[in-house]
Amino acid sequence: MAGNPLIALGSLNKLRGAVIIPTFPNLTITASFLGRQGIGFTQDGESTMMLPAMTGAVTSPEPYVLVTITAHIVRTMALAAAFRSQMETNSLIGQVTVRPDTPSLPQYQFDNCAIENVRELRFAGDDENFIVSMRGTYYLNSAMWG
Repeated sequence: MAGNPLIALGSLNKLRGAVIIPTFPNLTITASFLGRQGIGFTQDGESTMMLPAMTGAVTSPEPYVLVTITAHIVRTMALAAAFRSQMETNSLIGQVTVRPDTPSLPQYQFDNCAIENVRELRFAGDDENFIVSMRGTYYLNSAMWG
């Protein structure tokens, strides 16, 4: 029986995560602007389609997928108003970089992004969140172009 391999698990840093929007630096989101749920993103599609055949499956890699980036901004801060103003003026925000909460993962780069919506706002004095959703393009399978 093998012993404990003593693999270091590393650490997460709640203050490291960020959403960087170079075209609109006033919309950059860092830990100081965030509620407890912070930042997340969801891949809205499959990186490879599996097409059923008679005796198996044919793979068809996708060159991109859409993603949804979600940020739980503290509503009492000016950044929430800045996102509202930007959405009302021009919801297109261009390139977005998401920095994870660990240096073990490289930053994620998303292109052609837009502010999609602001989720339900509760004005009962018991919810600090201004939840903004952004959508963009995440390029995958770069080896397909070779």
